[in-house]
Amino acid sequence: MIRLILIAFAFVSTSILSAHGQSQEVYTIRGIAVDERAPTVAEAQQKAFATAKLIGAQRLIERLTLPEDRAAATDLIIDQVLADRIAAAVDVEEEVAGAGRYRGSLAVVYNPSQLRLALTQVGLPFTDSTGPKAVLFTTTSNGMDFAWNRAWGEPPKESLVPLLVSGASGYRPDTDWQILTDEISLYGAQRAMFANLRGGQGGYLVDLVSVTASGPRTIGTTRRAPTLDSAVAAVAELLNEDWKRTSIVRDTTRTLIEATVRYTSLTEWNTLRGALVQSPLVSNFQTRAISTDGAFIAFAFAGDGQRLTSDLRDRGVVINAEEIGWVMTSAISGGQ
Repeated sequence: MIRLILIAFAFVSTSILSAHGQSQEVYTIRGIAVDERAPTVAEAQQKAFATAKLIGAQRLIERLTLPEDRAAATDLIIDQVLADRIAAAVDVEEEVAGAGRYRGSLAVVYNPSQLRLALTQVGLPFTDSTGPKAVLFTTTSNGMDFAWNRAWGEPPKESLVPLLVSGASGYRPDTDWQILTDEISLYGAQRAMFANLRGGQGGYLVDLVSVTASGPRTIGTTRRAPTLDSAVAAVAELLNEDWKRTSIVRDTTRTLIEATVRYTSLTEWNTLRGALVQSPLVSNFQTRAISTDGAFIAFAFAGDGQRLTSDLRDRGVVINAEEIGWVMTSAISGGQ
């Protein structure tokens, strides 16, 4: 039986710090190529910075929203006024300047509050939260195992779905979850992702499957890609689209819930709490009581209970109804 002790919750959770860091990365657009001319180098540079803000604003809004929602948001105008309003800083990655010309690669950091306000004002649904961390396993149906694994030397940056690539082989979507857990726990991840490459000279397709404690879920198949590098980019695109479709909150109603969280250590508690806080469906999270092996929490969630259960499952949290009420445990340890 869990003994709950009421205490003052006076420390800052590492999960909050992590969420802040993720938000800054989500709101940063890198590698914006610019090439501007003007009477002076300083003027060319200012034109380049303005161009980068506008290009970055377009990319950022595409990153956080779905195509059909953007088409429906007829009041959305992505112009220089909006770009200047939401941009917070411009960083120079590479530059060459001289004779009234400025060329380079720029990164733009945007203000989350300003962009959220802008999207809300035009009624454009969005998500700026990141998906649960996944360990990616590469498999193939065409014998290109080495080449496909090598193409994943560096996971795609600026993705809404954080990926950590495993070099281990022999794992499949139907591999026993407990065996998979031993591998993904080394990365601090909550789920496994399988990217199976097929095709050849005519182009590559990748089948994606996500595996959690509840079993495998087929995400879908990427667009056809001409090269392995573009196949990696196609995987990131499909994962982002899938994440947005499952995490964008359209229902304004909220349901209040109280639950007990069981854990085996304070480290596991921080992981479980972080998973709850980072869920786009969860708001007004409160810790009402805590002890060395359990906590009593309350929060509000959007949408239906099935969607919440699915989101938490992907984050490594299992929720069940017991005699004492809702009980949450780690998908890895079970809170035993």
